[in-house]
Amino acid sequence: MTDIRNIVILTGAGISAESGLATFRGPDGLWEGHRVEDVATPQAFARNPALVQRFYDARRAALDGVVPNLAHHALARLDAAWPGDLLIVTQNVDDLHERAGAGRLLHMHGELKSAWCRACDARTPFSGPMAGGPPCPACGAAASLRPDIVWFGEMPYQMERIERALARADLFVSIGTAGAVYPAAGFVQTARYHGADTLELNLDPSAGSIYFHESRIGPATALVPAWVDGLLAA
Repeated sequence: MTDIRNIVILTGAGISAESGLATFRGPDGLWEGHRVEDVATPQAFARNPALVQRFYDARRAALDGVVPNLAHHALARLDAAWPGDLLIVTQNVDDLHERAGAGRLLHMHGELKSAWCRACDARTPFSGPMAGGPPCPACGAAASLRPDIVWFGEMPYQMERIERALARADLFVSIGTAGAVYPAAGFVQTARYHGADTLELNLDPSAGSIYFHESRIGPATALVPAWVDGLLAA
């Protein structure tokens, strides 16, 4: 890989799994005991808001028991040192990238520690439980908050910004994602169409491995620091 200036990095559940957060599709995943239709759709929230709020309250509380791992810290180090454009697009709703120090970061599926008010449309930082209907920090409306999470059937955040970054990228890197959920699964094809080199770092080959110029298989805590070290030394 030569003449790399602009980088787009996509991260998925696999990068946080080594910090102790269960992956979405794993056998011990956070969704076990709940159908996706019961906790991760607008219809589920309309049908049983208390169940959905309790589900995400538990996920939010679980963040206090985990810390960023070597892969998160390596990407934060790259973010701080890289002189060109860099955008970390994460499918994860945890805050481990931020806690590691990454700044050029976009949460395309929302954030656990953010609340979205259905009354005033404000999005505000929120770390406590939403079950019980606490007031909106922005407007004070009661029982108006929902998790600021992109549910199935909703549009991921900032897609135009992501598409612009992919069109300008010299290198696209996918880390810890199964490559099964669109639109993120199509990013590698978009990046290749615009001429970018493409690299996959994953515990197992993803559903889209055939689209990458190179795949490196192994744990993120080993692969990502080694890749960042090599890139910064080049």
